Amino acid sequence: MTATGALWRNWARTEQVRPTRVERPADADAVQRAVAAAARQGMRVKAVGAGHSFTGIAVAPGVQLDLSALRGIVDVDVERGRVTLAAGTHLHELPRLLRQHGLALENMGDIDRQTIAGATSTGTHGTGGGFGGLATQIVGATLVTGTGEVLTVNETSNAELLPAVRLGLGALGVLVDLTIQCVPAYLLQAVERPEPLQHTLDTFLERSAAEDHFEFYWFPHTETALTKTNTRLPLSAPAAPLPAFGRWVDDELLANGLYRGVCAVGTMAPAIIPPFSRLAQKLTGNRDFTDVSPRVFVTNRTVRFREMEYAIPREAVPGALAEVKALIERRGWRISFPVEVRSAAADDNWLSTAYGRETGYIAVHRYYREDSTEYFAAVEEIMMAHDGRPHWGKLHTRHAESLRATYPRFDDFLAVRDRLDPERRFENVYLRRVLGE
Repeated sequence: MTATGALWRNWARTEQVRPTRVERPADADAVQRAVAAAARQGMRVKAVGAGHSFTGIAVAPGVQLDLSALRGIVDVDVERGRVTLAAGTHLHELPRLLRQHGLALENMGDIDRQTIAGATSTGTHGTGGGFGGLATQIVGATLVTGTGEVLTVNETSNAELLPAVRLGLGALGVLVDLTIQCVPAYLLQAVERPEPLQHTLDTFLERSAAEDHFEFYWFPHTETALTKTNTRLPLSAPAAPLPAFGRWVDDELLANGLYRGVCAVGTMAPAIIPPFSRLAQKLTGNRDFTDVSPRVFVTNRTVRFREMEYAIPREAVPGALAEVKALIERRGWRISFPVEVRSAAADDNWLSTAYGRETGYIAVHRYYREDSTEYFAAVEEIMMAHDGRPHWGKLHTRHAESLRATYPRFDDFLAVRDRLDPERRFENVYLRRVLGE
C-alpha cells in the first residue's frame, strides 16, 4: 500500500516530518520493491516503528516504510527456544505470542511500546549485570539492503555481519524479520524499597554483580534512592502478583495521573518540585511481589518526557551520579523527573553501548514541555569525561568523530555500511551526524 505522506511525529514530540510517500509493505518482496522504486527515483528510504526514539533516527523525509503489517511469529524452533518475529511486531505483543510456546525474552526494558526491529536497532536494554541488551538475544535476521538484496544473516549465513546487523541503527538495511534466542518462561520476585542514596551508591557495584536485575531511581532534591531488585524464579514457584487495585493506584494514579499534573504545574511554578519529590519518595517504591517476567519488567508510562541516557564503565557510576547531583544543586535547577541508574553485561555488538565493557547506565529526563537543553548538555559533559557512549535512540549531541573515539569497531561498522548501502539509501540527517558521510 502506498499513500501520500501525512505529518509524522515521534512519541516525545522532539521530531516530526512529512514524508514524500508512505508505503506499508506486508512481506519481504514488498519491502524489496519499495527500496528498488526509491532507488530508481533517487529517493532515500527509512523504516519506522512505534516512534519511541527521542532522536531523529527514524525520520524519513523521502519514503517512509510503515512496517505495521509485518507482525507476528514467522517461525518457531521450540527445541532450541528460538522464535522468528516479523520486524514490526511490538514488544508488548510478545508475552501473548511467546506464552503459547512456554518461552520469554531473557531480559526486557521497562517500556514495551517499541517494535522489535526499532528496539534492537537503537540498542534498547533493561538492567542486570549479567545480562545484555535486546540485541544480544538476536541470532538471525533478514533484511533488504540498499542494493535491493534480501540478505539472510545468522550463524551459518553471513555470520561475520551479525555483530553489525544486530544493532544497525537502520543504516544497513530494512529489517524484515529477527530470530530471537528465548528462554523458558519464568517468574520474577520484585522487591522495591526506598534506601539512603549514599548507601545505594556505595553498594551499587556489588549489587549489580550479585543480583539478577538491580536498578534504582533518584529523585533530585532528595537523599533517597528507590531501589528495584528482581530475582529470577522458575515458573513453578509460588506467584504473588500485585492486587489489581493496588497496582492501579501505584502505577496509574500516582506514577502517571498525579505525576502528570505535578509536571505540568511545575513548568509554571518550579518551586513545587522539591517538596513533591520528597513526597513521591515516601509514597512510592515499597512493595514486594512475584509475577511472570513481562509484568515485572514493564511499567506503563503515559507522562510524556524527553530523555538522555549514557553508558559508562560500571565502576564509574557512583562517582558520575554524585557529580550530577552536585551539578543540579550548584545550578539551582528544579528537576521533576528522577534519574534512572541501571547496568548491563559486556557484549560484542560493534555499536552496542556495552561493547567490550561491563556497563552502567545513567539516564536523565525532563517533562516534554520543559526545555531540557541546558540540563542535558551539562550532564553530557560529565558523561563524556567518563568515556560515555550515548544511547542511540535518546537525545545527545555527539557526532561521528567523537563517537569513533569510544567505539573500537566503529570503522568496521562503516565498512559493512559501505558494502550493504553504498549509495546511502537509508541515510537521514541523524545518521549523517553520528556515522559521517
